[in-house]
Amino acid sequence: MPEATVLSPVVCELGEGPSYDTRENKLFWFDIVNKKLLEQDFPDGTTVVHDLPEMASAIADVDQGRQVVFTETGLHLRDRRSGKLSLHQPIEADDPKTRSNDARVHPSGAFWVGTMAKEEGSAKGRIWWYRAGELKMLFDGVVIPNSICFSADGATAFFACSSAQKLWRVACDPETGLPHDEPQVFVDGREAEGFIDGSVIDADGVLWNARWGGSRVDAYDAQGKLLRSIKVPASQASCPAFVGPDAGRLAVTSAWKGMSEEARAKEPLAGQTFLLPLEVKGRFEPSVVL
Repeated sequence: MPEATVLSPVVCELGEGPSYDTRENKLFWFDIVNKKLLEQDFPDGTTVVHDLPEMASAIADVDQGRQVVFTETGLHLRDRRSGKLSLHQPIEADDPKTRSNDARVHPSGAFWVGTMAKEEGSAKGRIWWYRAGELKMLFDGVVIPNSICFSADGATAFFACSSAQKLWRVACDPETGLPHDEPQVFVDGREAEGFIDGSVIDADGVLWNARWGGSRVDAYDAQGKLLRSIKVPASQASCPAFVGPDAGRLAVTSAWKGMSEEARAKEPLAGQTFLLPLEVKGRFEPSVVL
């Protein structure tokens, strides 16, 4: 198989949260720790970098004029034309020691968002549910929440704690995106190289997971069986996203955060964003219901 190619050469210390915008044919993503939002016309536009007032990690569609951005203080509405942010729903805004991390939109329009400690060592992380003006805390005691994604019918949600090396699945109400059962282990990743990071699920039910520290994206079937692994030219692959007008390709962000100068010299592409060399049956995320 051909190797992954560079989609954007802009280097992110902590590249994360890629999301393809169908309205504008653009990929958006973040450099979390450096407070940057990046955007690029797919597939070969110039990468535009926007400065942000605080750390942010996820973006989703609202309507033709607005997006929602998940930051360290909560959900902010973003004006598509001006880029102006306005706080819509505070989430842990009174705790300066936490920040936003992984997030994804459920088919019902509910937004599942994960928070974590900025210093990454304590179990202060939580996963929240937001929909139509209502906010609920779903899970707490998570060190690094990741891999939030959903089956196409909305009946199953997935999430992980990267430090625990476990990916869970939980039954959900397809109409609301609220869980109604206890989470069950879907993948136990403790024996494999690297750590479970961000994930997406395609139209066939295959879960594609970026393996931080493993230089790859892993594909799992509906039973959690590993189907294949796709090499990424950076060890710290962080999160995949379906891209293109048919959602037929996979982009994946990466990071150099925590790497020594020697390690970075061995990985000149660390922190760049890549396009994987395969076609997939991807899905587009729905809009957030405010």
